[in-house]
Amino acid sequence: MALRDALFRPVRAGNAFEETVERLVQAIRLGVVAPGERLPAERELAGRLGISRVTLREAIKSLQDNGYVESRRGRYGGTFVNAELPAAQPVGRISGEELADALTLRAVLETGAAECAAGRALGPGERRELGARLAECAQAGRADYRRKDSRLHLAIAEAAGSPSLTAAVADARMRVNELLDRIPLLPPNLAHSNEQHELVVSHILHGDADAARRAMAEHLDGTASLLRGFLA
Repeated sequence: MALRDALFRPVRAGNAFEETVERLVQAIRLGVVAPGERLPAERELAGRLGISRVTLREAIKSLQDNGYVESRRGRYGGTFVNAELPAAQPVGRISGEELADALTLRAVLETGAAECAAGRALGPGERRELGARLAECAQAGRADYRRKDSRLHLAIAEAAGSPSLTAAVADARMRVNELLDRIPLLPPNLAHSNEQHELVVSHILHGDADAARRAMAEHLDGTASLLRGFLA
């Protein structure tokens, strides 16, 4: 629930509609609300985002028109994420400076998140959440690997105990995912990433902050190398 709170935080009044669309797409693309799952009830979601229900309905209607969600009526109705999501739109040409900026921001945020998570006394629920997300990612197929991978990294950020950090990691991850969508999924890399994920989570659960930071840094370096190789 804390992760949804971090993403479904109040939007700024000046661009309420646009930011609402951004938050909802972010939650869907990052797997916080998975395909087939229902978005929070309208009253609850509007309250979390600090917007009117009219603005929320307009945002949801836009997502529905573009294939992200569907509305169902009846006792068990609501707004549900579609099983098949629209293909991500490719970003334009990226410069070396833009790529370096995105990768640097991610490295600073995510290595810090792993270190902070390992330095906290995690409760049973937090430890189960990390284990569950790790298992999901390890078992994911190529079609949903990116979403499961994102969800694991967000769970690590969430374990750091700072909603602001979780929100920042989510923003950075969306930026990096736009780049990852432009390069192929390589099975040997996925296998290696899963091994690294296991090491990072193990260090977090054992409370070794330095090792968790180093393991996350090594993991992110691998992804950065692929992005530089394909896009730079």
